[in-house]
Amino acid sequence: MTLSLLLDALRQSFAGWLFVLAVLTVFELLNRREGEALRTRIHGVIFWLISVPLWALSTEMLYAAWEVLGVRPLFLLQVPEGGGWQAIGIGVGAALVGAVAHDFFFYWCHRAQHRFLWRWHKVHHSVRHLNAVNSYHHITEPLLEMLLIQAPLTLLIGNAGPALPFVALTLWLHIVWIHSPTRATLGPLRVLMVDNRFHRIHHSLEERHFDKNFGAFTTVWDRLFGTCHMPAKDEWPDVGLEGVEQLAGVGDWFAAPWREGEPVPAEPASGRDPLTA
Repeated sequence: MTLSLLLDALRQSFAGWLFVLAVLTVFELLNRREGEALRTRIHGVIFWLISVPLWALSTEMLYAAWEVLGVRPLFLLQVPEGGGWQAIGIGVGAALVGAVAHDFFFYWCHRAQHRFLWRWHKVHHSVRHLNAVNSYHHITEPLLEMLLIQAPLTLLIGNAGPALPFVALTLWLHIVWIHSPTRATLGPLRVLMVDNRFHRIHHSLEERHFDKNFGAFTTVWDRLFGTCHMPAKDEWPDVGLEGVEQLAGVGDWFAAPWREGEPVPAEPASGRDPLTA
């Protein structure tokens, strides 16, 4: 892995995440469900600026390791070059297969985070003003997900072709959007695909929602393994962790896994939905 390749990966990652977060923030402001001010996103921006290089570096290290070891994926989803409906159909099919496979490993990694690695994962769940920018994780989780998601996935499936960057960007938009407090949802498509209403249940303060809805792309794995809670029409719970304040800064972000939650009464998220008030 050369320095130029690493710098190129960093530029692409920053550009991709900047686009995703900017687009979704504008969408949230235009289609808001909760009346949160922009200032609630300040710490999230800072955390992403630190996390994105780690995501890019861990991914490049993984691919570099496979290259050195001569490891090739068991299946290659090759998207052909050129236009035409056949190429588009193959591209969409390959993207869906890759996304569903990724979500299988994500599902089990996510369950491991709740069962064995909660000390670190609780940073993600401590967020009360949940939105695209505030969907951050602890700084160590990119490395964990490289080991538990990216490594087995890239051993199983490889993607190639000119459409790959667009596909990756679309999947980024989706996995971040499911944290967005907007009125726009997937409606009936929620039967198969995760949307913001479905994922909101996973972050809920209500005990009946605990350890539900682990998937990030499809609801299939939650249905198959008994962790699905399909939200009712007006079900939009408050989120966060009881007795744990949302992070106050970078130092708090780094130290949170090793500090016990303070007994601070949990306050409802701002801008409670009038439909459920």
